[in-house]
Amino acid sequence: MDYIPNTERDKELMMKEMGVSSFDALLSDIPESLRKFSLSLPPGLSEPQVLKVLKDLSNNNTNTEKYISFLGAGAYEHYIPTVVDHLASRGEFFTCYTPYQPEVSQGTLQVIYEFQTLMCELTGMDVANASMYDGSTALAEAALLSLRLKEKNKIICSRAIHPEYRQVIRTYLEGLHTEIVEIDTPEGTTDIGQLEKAVDDRTAAVLVQNPNFFGSIEDMEAISIIIHKYDTLFIACVNPISLGVLKPPGEYNADIAVGEAQVLGNYLNYGGPYLGFFTVKKDLLRKMPGRIAGETVDSKGNRCFVLTLQAREQHIRREKATSNICTNQALLALRACIYLCALGKKGMSELANLNVQKSHYAFERLCTLDLIEPKFQKPFFNEFVLKSKDGFRMNKAVEHLLKKGIIGGLEISGWYPELSDCLLLCVTETKTRESIERLVIELGELW
Repeated sequence: MDYIPNTERDKELMMKEMGVSSFDALLSDIPESLRKFSLSLPPGLSEPQVLKVLKDLSNNNTNTEKYISFLGAGAYEHYIPTVVDHLASRGEFFTCYTPYQPEVSQGTLQVIYEFQTLMCELTGMDVANASMYDGSTALAEAALLSLRLKEKNKIICSRAIHPEYRQVIRTYLEGLHTEIVEIDTPEGTTDIGQLEKAVDDRTAAVLVQNPNFFGSIEDMEAISIIIHKYDTLFIACVNPISLGVLKPPGEYNADIAVGEAQVLGNYLNYGGPYLGFFTVKKDLLRKMPGRIAGETVDSKGNRCFVLTLQAREQHIRREKATSNICTNQALLALRACIYLCALGKKGMSELANLNVQKSHYAFERLCTLDLIEPKFQKPFFNEFVLKSKDGFRMNKAVEHLLKKGIIGGLEISGWYPELSDCLLLCVTETKTRESIERLVIELGELW
């Protein structure tokens, strides 16, 4: 291993210090079957050959440049202004990492500070942290915060929360022996009557997604009133684009608002890396996971930025840390900052309206087909569920559309067996009238 700089003399000195006779002796506790193996690697290739192999492999992938995509379900195709790529690709941003030394990390800290500020403005909440891995882990961390704060052992989740988000929550809370109660969604939104019966003095938090996995808009104000009759936290998981038209969590008295910020200037990226956000009321400031960047002045009175609160185990003793999750998502947060600043308040509202108008146009056109009908009758943002009238399996429709160059949504029976004949579709501002009409025509021919 030529890239390891230790000389034979270095190795001898280290082994002598450790009291072992050879490197193999150092590894004696590892079974021989795990030490003696061959990787069977192919012969080395030149740079042009490697590039060709990788390009050939990438051409096997389906992508949104070659296909028209109506797939959402947690990862969304939005138009990203050119300025986002242009500014985010600058070397000083592209290579930055964790700002442990504020005196040489002012740019990174300012980005984090501005990301926090923008997320607070968008959600109407008081405080934001310096980002999370993604939306699912942000929601799980919110549940953990509620358990620590309330010293209770019951969490209530709407079944309309993304199924993968709920799985992450179950994984996080498994070792804490937490009771997790799921509320049914027979009409495409959380059953408020069932929720009201489930909430009690043992409940640490109630988690609701809005718009939910089915795309439906929840009655968050009514839910908030029910929850706050008890000493219970209300955790809202929201799509930040939807906040251009929907009331923000701060206005319906959510205690914690989290979500996925991939939609803010970040690509689909085959599922990641993504960017979670985490916002709270100010009285929960010191209970937040991760860290918070703050603004101050230096010894000369100049504006500067520092890590104000650092509650993860890399910064403080592990037993006092609130979490170890919050790593540096600064590049993705930077892209979100540039994106939000490029659009501005008016642009965000117009963007959200485009999503509403185009998705509802597609919904209405698809419902003109004889053998398709809406599964739910609830208001929606940019996703909706359609049902086959004759019981035709929607996975067949997805396969047919894929052959025609269309990614035709998500067949959701794997998560919701009772919805075996249903398809979840998403329509963002990237879809044209022509692409929507093509979807309608292709589905019409299938039936």
